[in-house]
Amino acid sequence: MSTTERPVPRWAYVLAHAIPFLTLPSGLWRLGLVFGSSMGMLDDSGNPAQLGGIGGKVYVVCLSIFSELVALTALGLVSRWGEVAPRWIPFIGGRRVHPYAAIVPAVLGSLSLIAIWTYGFRDVFSDAFIPFASTPWAALMIACYAPLQLWGPALLVVTWAYYRRRVSAPAVAV
Repeated sequence: MSTTERPVPRWAYVLAHAIPFLTLPSGLWRLGLVFGSSMGMLDDSGNPAQLGGIGGKVYVVCLSIFSELVALTALGLVSRWGEVAPRWIPFIGGRRVHPYAAIVPAVLGSLSLIAIWTYGFRDVFSDAFIPFASTPWAALMIACYAPLQLWGPALLVVTWAYYRRRVSAPAVAV
């Protein structure tokens, strides 16, 4: 394992590695839809909802993979590749990553995630929420999606630790 220029606080390292696990339950829940389960959801006529066609299934699989890949980028904030671009990347490989090239997208992403999941959960405990066949099915869906509420704040805190380590920390003589 390569080390960073300045030590990463243990809590930031652990939190950055936890972030992909915050997105995993929702992705697994969505995969249940891909494999033919209604996951307890009902359509407008009260029948078990089904994911429509191959296009819908491909979309859901791609959404789940994309979510995990985006969550994995948090690891760059506590890894050497968040300081020096890996050599295999065209044009920038081997070059130092300017701290704000990571901080600005991470902060914007964090704030976007906070807004998205705050909006997405606005009706969770109201009659306007998705109709489910039973309360346990609704509870399962909420339990799988609730960790997404922590994704934005967790990324923001890890980004703050990256900022402190890369920008506001005094330079170390080499």
